[in-house]
Amino acid sequence: MRIIETAAKEIFTRTKLEGAKWVINPYVGCGHGCLYCYAKFMAKWRPKDYGEWGSWVEMKINGPQLVQGKRVSGWLFMSSICDPYQPVEKDLRLTRKILENMDKNIKLSILTKSDLILRDLDILKKFKNIEIGLTVNSFISKAKKLLEPEAPENGKRIAALERLKQESLYAYAFVSPIIPGLTDLRSVIAKTQNFVDYYWFEFLNWRGAGRGFTEILKKEFPKSYAIVSNEGLYKKFISESKNIINGFDIKIRGVVEH
Repeated sequence: MRIIETAAKEIFTRTKLEGAKWVINPYVGCGHGCLYCYAKFMAKWRPKDYGEWGSWVEMKINGPQLVQGKRVSGWLFMSSICDPYQPVEKDLRLTRKILENMDKNIKLSILTKSDLILRDLDILKKFKNIEIGLTVNSFISKAKKLLEPEAPENGKRIAALERLKQESLYAYAFVSPIIPGLTDLRSVIAKTQNFVDYYWFEFLNWRGAGRGFTEILKKEFPKSYAIVSNEGLYKKFISESKNIINGFDIKIRGVVEH
């Protein structure tokens, strides 16, 4: 993984993401290597010698200084174009340093795929208004290896959600991406509903996933491809999935279609 140090002018950015007014990204890029990542569009505005998306990460080295003494109104989302707890964070500890310096009165919402977030429980519990989400799905074996090669196993993410709840922190599950034949909604909900405060559900961002993802899906998971590539079949799949979701007695914050 190539780590590129950068100095940001600002660290808080306005966002149109639902449920948030601001966003903060300690990094640009991510080492989880998720094939469907919609944030890969960011590579268009980076030098070509950076290499392929997923092979490099920009680290905002002055992030901890930029948050110090600053406060924003409304919810702050961490993060939109990176995972704040991606593999490099284990040693770089940039996200931790930013959280240490951040005003604890800020309303903070964190989303990650990693149980590494449990390392920072001591800091997270100092925030007066905080919610923490883990992206979960049911990818295993071949699907996990091809689609989320460097992300922690789903079992670790689910265990992290349970631990957050045990620590009296507000926890939510971001079930994504929902792909026919690969995402078992009943299983995911059943495994998490006893300790998750609410859910977000997101269907596959087909356009954002890009050509590389499409080619792999077509080759390795032809039945899934046949559904998502057919408008009528995909609409039927979405409708059936919503029926499954609504069949559970759970709090749903939102269902995202693309």
